[in-house]
Amino acid sequence: MNITDYILKEIKYLTLESTVERAQKLFHEYPITHFNVVENGVLLGLFSESDIQPLENKAALLSEYSHLLTYFYAEEKTNVLVLLQIFADNDATVIPVLDHTKKYLGYYDLCDVLDVFASSPFMTEESETMLVETVENNFSMSRISQIVEANGGKLLGAYISEKKTGNVQVTLKIVSQEISEIIQTFRRYEYIILSSNENDSYLDDLKDRSQYLQKYLNI
Repeated sequence: MNITDYILKEIKYLTLESTVERAQKLFHEYPITHFNVVENGVLLGLFSESDIQPLENKAALLSEYSHLLTYFYAEEKTNVLVLLQIFADNDATVIPVLDHTKKYLGYYDLCDVLDVFASSPFMTEESETMLVETVENNFSMSRISQIVEANGGKLLGAYISEKKTGNVQVTLKIVSQEISEIIQTFRRYEYIILSSNENDSYLDDLKDRSQYLQKYLNI
């Protein structure tokens, strides 16, 4: 799936010669957080809804408020994960798209990018989701991949979901018929299993042993 197929031009960009009233109407017409300001094919920046809506002088030109412009964009072939990061970093629902010469091409919409991500094999292929944690010095993507593959699994993807006080949490998508073997191997490499959507036979075995011991002590 080519992400460039989702570049949109439905919402017409504005210029610094557009009025505040026109900009406010644009926000009423479309559920967006920002709109693009373009001059001669060049992106000048973006105005946010929170900055434009409170303005009272509706006849004023946007050029009078150019100090409120923010600037962010995506390149034409930016991958989906980077796009999601740009959306999150700027608390935006649209991202302007520029080509390699920095010419304005259109914009990406958050809903479209989320749909692309949701339909990717990372999300749709039947697999196990596992959250593991280890100290930062022990963390290695190559080791994680090795642990999964050495136990007959296939790693569909992994991303660092949290970093805190020297520890790293990693979310994994794994295809495996022996998930318990993978879990035990992670433990041997000093990874803590925070969650897994499959039964962990190691934990089940510990529970059985604990219950047996408790029953024995109560005799």
